[in-house]
This record gives sequence, structure tokens and C-alpha cells, in this order.
Amino acid sequence: MHGAIAIDVSHLSKSYDGHPAVADISFQVYVGEIYGLLGPNGAGKSTTLRTLITLLAPSAGRATIFGLDCVRDADRVRRVIGYVPQERAIDRFLTGREHLELLAALYHLPKDEAQRRIAELLKLVELEAHADRPAKTYSGGMKRKLDIACGLLPDPKVLFLDEPTLGLDVQSRLRIWDYIRLLKARGLTVVMTTNYLDEADQLCDRLAIIDAGVIKVIGSPVELKIGLGGDIVSLTLKETERISSLESALRGQPAIKAVRATSKGLDIRVESPEKALPTILEVANRLGCTVEFVQYNRPRLDDVFMAHTGRRIGEAADPHVVD
Repeated sequence: MHGAIAIDVSHLSKSYDGHPAVADISFQVYVGEIYGLLGPNGAGKSTTLRTLITLLAPSAGRATIFGLDCVRDADRVRRVIGYVPQERAIDRFLTGREHLELLAALYHLPKDEAQRRIAELLKLVELEAHADRPAKTYSGGMKRKLDIACGLLPDPKVLFLDEPTLGLDVQSRLRIWDYIRLLKARGLTVVMTTNYLDEADQLCDRLAIIDAGVIKVIGSPVELKIGLGGDIVSLTLKETERISSLESALRGQPAIKAVRATSKGLDIRVESPEKALPTILEVANRLGCTVEFVQYNRPRLDDVFMAHTGRRIGEAADPHVVD
């Protein structure tokens, strides 16, 4: 059961010098959910985010946060949101605590309230022990925790995270995921952009796959994977030069829904492996392909992205699209 709507985006478009960054996108975010914008670099995720946090005015359409218009009520919108950019300008010589104090002054927080919030946030992101060290001595993961504390300082109802774990090592990424889950548990609404499939899969209650400025599909990770139908049979072939002829021969065969070439073989989406496997092996045999390895798995978010955009998330989109 969905609750109240926190964010309502309706037919939003934004162009730069005639090039569309986002084109006629609409979506809603419910109070208390983690909502993801998943797409490659240049898909339009950052443009969407910057419009919602009132840094950009849309070319067309509108967006509201808790009923406040992001253009008309920009000042009031800013009072209910927090933002963690991809690259925060961390002053290397200030300590973690001084960063938060500086920000509190910019937000005009009363002194005692600021001290209370800062102590609470340093504890939340586990930087208490490091609060009085210069930020230049922090690891990447610690800097990201400081970024999140900065985003939470104004006590927002909605927190926007732009690529929250970009460039972090595995351990730090998992810690940041834990904080994001913790924020949701505290009742915060979180909107995040990511081009990491596993991140979207693990964290998001729902997500919009966005590509070349257009939303291709919206749903929970589970719904999107089930929606593809079928399972994936992955073949590894000995003769990689025969991949494309096997791909052509398998297209349109009964029980086979989709075929795509990989570097070592094929990923084949099938209605049921029991029905499709004999056909696959028979065709491979006829074409003289040696199948070295067969792997079978449920659809992944990667397969969902591929099905809706026609390519993998790491492959370049239209070079003319700006993010």
C-alpha cells in the first residue's frame, strides 16, 4: 500500500542549447521510500536532481515537493530538503566538526541547536572520534560520511544523494548503504541517483530507469525483474568467432524470448530452461559451436536495463545528450 506523495514530477523537460537533457519525464516518490534514478552517465539523472533541489529551472513541466512548487516556492522547498552532491567542496584544512559548524551558520541555526545537531550527526555517521581532525586526513569513505552529515544538518524531510558511493571501495560502499537504510528507518524520504546496478537493487524500494533523458520503466527491483519473464541461460563458447552466427540462428526459436551476445558467448532469455536448452544445444551443435560452460540464473537488474534500453549500462548513449 502506497502512502502520501512526497515528490510529484509532471512532464518535466530541460534542454541546454537545444539539446534535451531530460524530455517529458513524470514520476512520483512516496513519503518514506528510497527512490532511485538509475542510468549511465549522461542519462539526465543529475539534471533531474538539480531541478528538484531548485538549482535549475525546467524548460517545461513542473515538480513539487510536499506540494511546494520547485520554481515558485523555491525558498520553502529548500527548507525541507537536504542535498549530498557527487563532489562536495570539502575544505581540506577544516576539521569535520568545523565543516558542520560553518554549514550551520549558513543555515542560520541557533547556536545551541547547531551544537546538538552536530553532535548527533557525528555520532550517526561514526565520525565522533575523528571530528577534530582536518578533513584532508579522512579516507574516501569518511569524506562521504561527512558529506551525508552535511546533507542532514538542516533536518530535511527529503534527502537527495547524487551517486552516493561513486569511487568508494567495497567496504565503504556497504557502510554508506547501511546509513541510507538507517535514514529510511528514521522516516526520511531518500532520492538517489546511481549507475551501479547492485546499489539500485539493494537499496531502492522503487526506481526509474532513465536513459538519454527519458524514463524507460518504473518499478521495484523485484517487479522489474519478474516483469521480464523467463530466466537467463548464459553460454560460454570456445569459438568466439561463431557467437554472432549462433545468435542469429537462435533468434525467433520457440521458448526463446531474447538473445544477446556477450564477450565470451550469449545471454539467452528463455521461457523455461527445460524447454529451451535442448533447442539451444542442438542449434549450437549443428553450427559446430563448442559450448564450454552453461550457467543459468534469474533475471538481474542488468538484464532489465538491457531489455528496456537495448544496451548495457556501461555502454555509451547518444553523445549529444547532456546530463
